[in-house]
Amino acid sequence: MRLKSINLSPIRYWFQNVGDNSILITIFTLIWLLGINFIAFIWNLGSVGLIDETEPLFAEASRQMLITGDWITPFFDGQTRFDKPALIYWFQAIAYKIMGVNEWAVRIPSALAAISVTVMSFYVVKWHFTEKDRLDQTTNLPRRYFIATLTSGMIALNPEMIVWGRVGVSDMLLTGGIACSLLSFFVGYAQNSPPSRWPNPWYVTSYVLMGAAVLTKGPVGIVLPGLILIAFALYLGKFKQLWQEAQPVLGIFIVMIINAPWYVLVTWRNGWNFINTFFGYHNIERFTEVVNGHSAPWYFYFLVVLFGFLPYSVFLPAALIKFMGWKFWQNSWRSHIISQERSQHLGLFACFWFLGVFIFFTIATTKLPSYVLPLMPAAGILIGLFSSDLFTHKPTDKSFRLSSWANVAFSLTIAIALLHVLQLFGTDSAAPEFYQKLQHSGLTNLGGWIWLTTAIAVACLNLIRSYRIVLPTNILAFVIFLALVLMPALFMMDEERQAPLRHLSALAVSEIKPHEELVMVGFQKPTVSFYSRKAVTYLEDAQEALDYIRTQSVTTKNSHSLLLLLEQQEFMTMSLPLENYKPMGKKGAYHLIRVPLPPIKKSHSLSKA
Repeated sequence: MRLKSINLSPIRYWFQNVGDNSILITIFTLIWLLGINFIAFIWNLGSVGLIDETEPLFAEASRQMLITGDWITPFFDGQTRFDKPALIYWFQAIAYKIMGVNEWAVRIPSALAAISVTVMSFYVVKWHFTEKDRLDQTTNLPRRYFIATLTSGMIALNPEMIVWGRVGVSDMLLTGGIACSLLSFFVGYAQNSPPSRWPNPWYVTSYVLMGAAVLTKGPVGIVLPGLILIAFALYLGKFKQLWQEAQPVLGIFIVMIINAPWYVLVTWRNGWNFINTFFGYHNIERFTEVVNGHSAPWYFYFLVVLFGFLPYSVFLPAALIKFMGWKFWQNSWRSHIISQERSQHLGLFACFWFLGVFIFFTIATTKLPSYVLPLMPAAGILIGLFSSDLFTHKPTDKSFRLSSWANVAFSLTIAIALLHVLQLFGTDSAAPEFYQKLQHSGLTNLGGWIWLTTAIAVACLNLIRSYRIVLPTNILAFVIFLALVLMPALFMMDEERQAPLRHLSALAVSEIKPHEELVMVGFQKPTVSFYSRKAVTYLEDAQEALDYIRTQSVTTKNSHSLLLLLEQQEFMTMSLPLENYKPMGKKGAYHLIRVPLPPIKKSHSLSKA
């Protein structure tokens, strides 16, 4: 018996009846964008503490910038920090000025950058289908608004965007600059303005945003979008035409105007220290060599995209094939693409965007999950456009049907993994009770049931051929998963891993004596510097700590003791007699003790312990 597909006539009826009412459409759009962005990036944004190790490095450097008034050179614990340019520090410091020094202020620049990507993507996709309706001499409001809302929902509600949109580091700011720059460039390109003295304002906007990206993370902010745009123009045979139209020389000048003041001043103040550290180590070496042990196999980013853009990532292969074509390099395919109106090149443009970022960072030697964050908006646009034929009279594409069944299999895989995930983990010395509490909470089982239910629901939709609801079902499932599993798990992790450090940092502030030094032994957790507002000395292990105590007893004259913060293992390894230290507090896996100077009564070494 042949099953009939469900007709979404209520959606079509609703859109057709509000089509002439711009106020209702505006309200609908605002509610949707506010809703998904609130859930993804604002809800509980400042309710958990900073997460070691990277986030507090940015947070404390920005705080130092605010209190010292030095807006040129970033510092952390008295040492220059040239990992990234100044824009992220400026934004966080300004947020401190407005909101106070807290977690909200640290993270709000990332959240706003993520929101800008979501809103800009909605606008461009909706504009694309408005132009398509004009070319087709029709008005397909369900497709125009539903695909735009679907695209923005997928871009906002996936693990990669949510993780990096909720931490106070530079990655989302870079993604916002690159993504909005590329989208602005596409709108300028699609308007096909004749060459004039000044480029289309959308091109100028694109260049300004590239400048912001360079001021966020360095040369990659212009190199990456530049390579994508050059490849796109060369493929279409429009390089010379776009050169005259977009005036990239002016664009480079705009980028230089935005960046030159800070780069010149920071170089003038710090000389070769800045040049070697920032350009040499954090840019050239990260691309050509493994930095900080962040190596990974060649297929690393396939896994990052698969799980970082879940649950929608299984639709990406078919979407890429649809807009690139199996015969990508054949003149017949290129001629077909070139014959289209520029506004209809969005799918191809998103392919170059996605593949450009993916290939660039696959070639790079140092690999981190956050590096491919700038391709996530392109992934959402590709899948949104891929599903647009569901709102026409065309039969459902076979590739979409197969992708929908792949979605069922992927959801089942996620469900099985969550139901067994705790068996894969060992103990964590920094949070010894976390996995036990996670198991008792039942959160992983709940997550497994959510994705099992999703798999069954999507399978049913496939059987009744109601493919239009497949992607919305995935978005709804992810929202439920975020609210019922990920958010409670985040609070639990914060309570077990980060809260003890915050508690002992506050205790150190209340107990520390004038000129007394705060020393961390066996680990480096920059949150202690941020929450204690103190410079912290980091020592590698217990033996180094014992040697340091002996050294300080000879060289230090202004203080008679040290405050040591250390894990249980290092505390036991030091084997300090009770009379040689004073316990100040214990929380979780950490001890705070005071060690008196001059030297402890009995000379200890680990070899004798």
